[in-house]
Amino acid sequence: MSKQILVTGGTGYIGSHTVVELQNAGFDVVVVDNLSNSQIEVLDNIEKITGIRPAFEQFDLADSVLTDAFFQKYNNLDAIIHFAAFKAVGESVQKPLEYYRNNLNSLMNLLAGMKKYDIANLVFSSSCTVYGQPDVLPVTEATPRKEAESPYGNTKAICEDIMRDFCKVNEAVNCIALRYFNPIGAHESGLIGEFPVGVPNNLVPFITQTAAGLRDELSVFGDDYDTPDGTAVRDYINVVDLSKAHVVAINRLIDDKKKANYEFFNIGTGEGYSVMQLVKAFIEVNHVDLKYKVVGRREGDIEKIWADTSYANNELGWKSEKTLEETLASAWKWEKNVRGIQ
Repeated sequence: MSKQILVTGGTGYIGSHTVVELQNAGFDVVVVDNLSNSQIEVLDNIEKITGIRPAFEQFDLADSVLTDAFFQKYNNLDAIIHFAAFKAVGESVQKPLEYYRNNLNSLMNLLAGMKKYDIANLVFSSSCTVYGQPDVLPVTEATPRKEAESPYGNTKAICEDIMRDFCKVNEAVNCIALRYFNPIGAHESGLIGEFPVGVPNNLVPFITQTAAGLRDELSVFGDDYDTPDGTAVRDYINVVDLSKAHVVAINRLIDDKKKANYEFFNIGTGEGYSVMQLVKAFIEVNHVDLKYKVVGRREGDIEKIWADTSYANNELGWKSEKTLEETLASAWKWEKNVRGIQ
C-alpha cells in the first residue's frame, strides 16, 4: 500500500511541482489549498503530467475547526509537506499582521492535528531569509540566524522555533525544515510553473511576463549594492530540483534515517548570480528583447546570499542538477504556454 502524503499549498508553484515528483515516486497525494494564490486548473495539468489526479480539499489551514475536520476525514496520513503560506517579502512589510496570522496559525493547526491524530512526519517549507544578511558567505547550516529583514522572513524563523520546541516535547513527531534559496523555472513539460495572482513579487515571473508583453518593463531594485555589478546576488535553484529534495526528505523521515527529530538543510545550488546576470542570461538563452530599468532598493531585500549545500548533498544524498540556462528556458516555455505564444 502506497504511503499517503498531505501537501498543503499543493496547487501553488513549488507545491504543484512537488506533487508531481511525489506521484512519480509512488506516493499517494492529498492536496489542501485555499486557492488564494493559485488556480484549481493546476490539478488538471498535474494529471496530464503524471496520469494521476491528487485528492483535493479547498479550505484555509489557519482555520482550526476546518483543519481538524480534515484530519478526521484523512486519518491515514504518513507525512505532511507544508507549503501553504504567504510569501511575498515586500507585501509582508506592508501587511505584517496578515503574514503572522496566516503563516503561524496554519503551522500550529497542523502540528496540533499531528499530535491528536498520530501523524509522525512533517517537512516544512522554510527559507534562507532566516539568515538575514550573513556576515560570511556561503551560508552553511551552522551560520547563525539573524534578525529577519521582513515579517515574511520572521514568520519562517518563528515557525522553525515552533517546530523545534514542539519536537522537544513530542518525541514521536519528526520535522525537517528545508531552507530554500531562490526557486525559479518550471516543469519541462511547460504545463506547470510560477503563475502568481496579480503583479508578481518574484523576479523571474516578472521577467517572463515582461517578455510576454504583459508588463511594460522590469524594475531592477537597486544597482548600488556591494556586488560585482551593483545588483543583488541570489542562489537560484530549479523548482524541479527543489521538489525532488522534498521527496528525499520524506523518505528520510519515513525510513527513519534522521539523526534527530528536528533537522534543517540548505537547499540551493551553491552558486550566486546577480539580478543583472539573470536578466542578461534570460535574454541570451531565449533570444528575446526585455525592457528593464534600475529603480531604488526594495524594503526587506538583502544584498547577497548563496548556499553551501555540502551538508544536504552528503546527508540527504541530494544535489541540484539543472543549469541556470535550462531553468530560464523552462520558465519561458511555461510563460509562452500559458499565454498562447508560439
